[in-house]
Amino acid sequence: MDMKAVGSQISDLRRAKGMTQAELGERLGVTFQAVSKWERAETLPDTAILPDLAAVLETTVDNILCGGRRTVAYTRKLTVNDLRRAIRCLDDMGRLMGRDTPLYLAAVEGINTRMNTEIRDAFSDKHIFEVFVAEAAIQGLMAGAYLDPTDVKNSFESAKLRDIVLEKCGEYGIK
Repeated sequence: MDMKAVGSQISDLRRAKGMTQAELGERLGVTFQAVSKWERAETLPDTAILPDLAAVLETTVDNILCGGRRTVAYTRKLTVNDLRRAIRCLDDMGRLMGRDTPLYLAAVEGINTRMNTEIRDAFSDKHIFEVFVAEAAIQGLMAGAYLDPTDVKNSFESAKLRDIVLEKCGEYGIK
């Protein structure tokens, strides 16, 4: 285990939350000096504190202990074009089977409920469609997929969405 990477990760996550070492220590029931020692890689957090530390920093214990580096092998490779095609398949399903069929309605309802959105808006609005593609890319990364940054750079019309997906790629160790 790389104590320096763990300390840097704790520091980065804490600062991203806008918290001081004292505030983090208070939330965890430890002194700011303890937090400072973690961040300077002098000591590691006690294992009993790790779940609470991860919860406060809105991350996982693995993310902290791995210093923010991805440790899982990629399960598959995705392309942005494949993600576009997959989302279009849902629209095709409605068109081919009927938008009032239980299978189509269940698929749409499942997506809408899980993502707190309305997927059908993407079928008629180019920008919303691209937002869904970006979200699918991020969900793929979270599920262990690999996305080629060059593919991402060349496949999004929206620079903002492209940059968001590239940032997420970086968080998962894909540069």
